[in-house]
Amino acid sequence: EVQLVESGGGLVQPGGSLRLSCGASGFTISRYSMSWLRQRPGKGLEWVSTIDNGGSTTYAGSVKGRFTISRDNAKNTLYLQMNSLKPGDTAVYYCRWINKRGQGTQVTVSS
Repeated sequence: EVQLVESGGGLVQPGGSLRLSCGASGFTISRYSMSWLRQRPGKGLEWVSTIDNGGSTTYAGSVKGRFTISRDNAKNTLYLQMNSLKPGDTAVYYCRWINKRGQGTQVTVSS
């Protein structure tokens, strides 16, 4: 059974950092493209970043230069390092594999 479990969210002040994790089971993440999405309050799902099976990465313009997607193949885990966080980054963050995503982890950026 495929499972995706996000963790690492929390409350952080503007300018702070968080690292989100997405533990995957039931498939090998290194063989696939994996993405992070987010849903801001009152908004729809928004694509944040993708890492493909070759390791190439892409980012939404709103996070480029501040967020870094990566994976640990040995741990079968996807990461999202988020730096210089802004109140506008407040959202539930999800990892996605094909058409499946986890339960999400809440990130709140506030002073």
